[in-house]
Amino acid sequence: MSEPAVAPPRNWSGTVSYGFREASRPTSLDDVRRLVETERGLRAVGSGHSFNDLADGEHAIVMDRFTDVTPAADHTVVRVGGGVTYADVALGLRPHGLALANLASLPHISVAGAVATATHGSGRDAGNLATHVRALELVTGAGDVRTVRRGDADFAGAVVSLGALGVVTALELDVEDERPWSQTVLLGLPEDEIGTRLDELHALARSVSIFTRWDGSPARVWLKRREGDADVPLPTDLQSATREQHPIDGLDPVHCTPQLGEPGWWADRVPHFRTGFMPSSGDESQSEYHVARHHGAAAVQALRDVGPAIAEALQTAEIRAVAGDDLWLSPQHGQDTWAFHFTWFSGEGLAARAAAVLEEALAPFDARPHWGKLHHHAPRPERIEDFRALRTRLDPDDRFVNDWVRRVLLTD
Repeated sequence: MSEPAVAPPRNWSGTVSYGFREASRPTSLDDVRRLVETERGLRAVGSGHSFNDLADGEHAIVMDRFTDVTPAADHTVVRVGGGVTYADVALGLRPHGLALANLASLPHISVAGAVATATHGSGRDAGNLATHVRALELVTGAGDVRTVRRGDADFAGAVVSLGALGVVTALELDVEDERPWSQTVLLGLPEDEIGTRLDELHALARSVSIFTRWDGSPARVWLKRREGDADVPLPTDLQSATREQHPIDGLDPVHCTPQLGEPGWWADRVPHFRTGFMPSSGDESQSEYHVARHHGAAAVQALRDVGPAIAEALQTAEIRAVAGDDLWLSPQHGQDTWAFHFTWFSGEGLAARAAAVLEEALAPFDARPHWGKLHHHAPRPERIEDFRALRTRLDPDDRFVNDWVRRVLLTD
């Protein structure tokens, strides 16, 4: 039977309060099935790294007993439980000399939650983390245990599901042989050159992040390279940092992953932040918008234009590249994107007002929000009707419909 659990009161940063009335901690598939048969407003709870009410509901399913990490014998795939974090996966792969192709900026997040919201790292040729999924096992709203595999008819609709199809109890992820990574930070990028140099800068390494304040001050460029990558010459007008940097100006980089070109374990270089420490600033909200690559320079200029209007709310901003995919609700569906990320101060109303300014500025470019971050409006996904039909089929009794799903996915 399910174990007692305490419903999480708020998200990871403390900026979103949840309204769960009950919580359960299942220890088996049968436990999950029993919960689905009897409860409504169900939300599987992971690391709480969301910044809106997407993860909220009436009954929290705490998945921290589903923690297996089992590489296949052929070392091409790893099966992970629906409650593991990317840090758990990295530790489980290490004895086998295996790695994932990419990670988000912090390894603390749950795999199931990151996949369901199309969370991503950076890289011109790297898709979001959902594109690593080879198969997923879920308990649907009908109480069935289904495994959906890459190539199946429902796969592209089921991977980025926003928690609206059922409880993901296990996933299979593509893996590769482990190789050392290193990261270097370049300083002194003039803000007025960002737009025209996006392609140049993101060609410098396998994973690239540009950090800026949109206030006219010089930007910084994080380069993450894997052993064996082409040795692309660095721009002569930018300087390599000689001391470690934090993405947020003024914060101590002690919690950041090692820089200065020192090679090391992939999971200690690909994210910006170390496992086991508070990532980013902690007391924050976040927004993120995805714009098709061909709009990059124009979108950068639009953000420069509104820089003064968001300055009070902004801690830091980041630009990353994400490759396109065919996943129905992915912000990269059918297009390569630039991801414009914003870390906000948590003062009353600051982030919401700043996000409204951004959405107006980026509206001409059909900007798509990151589903798990603070936003007000989203363009209707091209495959939304197909997703609604899939959701009706897998959750006919609306076991996984919460206010967010009803408002964002089910209302025209």
